[in-house]
Amino acid sequence: MLGLGIIGWIIIGGLAGWIASKIMHTDEQQGILLNIVVGVVGGLLGGFLLSLLGVDVAGGGLIFSFLTCLLGAALLLFVVKAVTGRRHAHHYR
Repeated sequence: MLGLGIIGWIIIGGLAGWIASKIMHTDEQQGILLNIVVGVVGGLLGGFLLSLLGVDVAGGGLIFSFLTCLLGAALLLFVVKAVTGRRHAHHYR
């Protein structure tokens, strides 16, 4: 994903962070900036974990980079929810 540049990281990270927040039901608590941060950090986390498994993350292409960000972001949100004890899990309207 390094070949995409900073704009690519922001776009793919933001999209992946937003979709991950929808999957993990944290979207109400996150704005666009936090979605971008979650997606970019998720991409780094996902890339790191996949490289530990021997997967070549550098040559994967755009779709592979997006899926890596998405899975990493979902994992990051899962861990954050587990650590914070789901304080914000239920909203009564």
